Amino acid sequence: MDPIQKNLLQQVAGLHEVPEGAYNIRANGQLAGRSTTANIDIITKQDKQGIDIYVKPGTKNESLHIPVILSESGLQEMVYNDFHIGENCDVTIIAGCGIHNCGTDTSKHEGIHSFYVGKNAKVRYIERHYGEGDGNGENVMNPETVIHLDENSYMEMETTQIKGIDSTNRITTGELKDGATLEVREKIMTHGKQYARTDFSVDLNGENSSANIVSRSVAKGQSHQIFLAKITGNNQCAGHSECDAIIMDHARVDATPELSANNIDANLIHEAAIGKIAGEQLIKLMTLGLTESEAEEQIINGFLK
Repeated sequence: MDPIQKNLLQQVAGLHEVPEGAYNIRANGQLAGRSTTANIDIITKQDKQGIDIYVKPGTKNESLHIPVILSESGLQEMVYNDFHIGENCDVTIIAGCGIHNCGTDTSKHEGIHSFYVGKNAKVRYIERHYGEGDGNGENVMNPETVIHLDENSYMEMETTQIKGIDSTNRITTGELKDGATLEVREKIMTHGKQYARTDFSVDLNGENSSANIVSRSVAKGQSHQIFLAKITGNNQCAGHSECDAIIMDHARVDATPELSANNIDANLIHEAAIGKIAGEQLIKLMTLGLTESEAEEQIINGFLK
């Protein structure tokens, strides 16, 4: 890989070299590297772009890296990745997409990741999105995550987008069975005229299932962010969604919660807070010797940490 591609890999997957364990690296629409293990198998789909990942029941303390990078301006692709996680597993999956666009055309990556998590399994899913370029072309990224959690399974999803994506439509849906738990942490920063829409929809179908969705975002310039969160409680369950946003300059932020309780024992909560950086926070840091812009950067970094 050339230096540009290596930098993209480092940004989205934290990779400075070939990772240990299983991995599938996709570069400019083609397979750039793959490794499987005794417990994690990766198979190329025959009917469309994408892969099927199979994690054997009982697999513990293993990781899977599946980054995607685009360094050719104007490249557009759609991939479908399905994750079949066996019962009683404990695995970490590191995904993400990086785009380097120095041309005038639009570069776009769209992907649907579907998770089928078996009983008593635990999955940590980390997804980072990053864009860069010195041309006039747009970087577009539209990820969709579909989550199916079996009885007493657990999934933690950490999704981050803090630079270089001009337009994104991020969709996450989930359906949970008895005792299943879904934890989502989202971090987004937009600037210029960027647009970011996130749409969460979770059905708590199982008894004692639970979901906790927390989004933190910063909107600068003339950017526009939309946060949608729908939690439906169809059983004795607990659901919580939270949107915290810092708005700056001439940006716009919309937060729309939707809660549907279809059972008397469904406990559903939504919280939202949108506001500017408090003046006293800036003054306190500036008295320590920081400029106003440096103080703002410190506050934003702490907020998104």
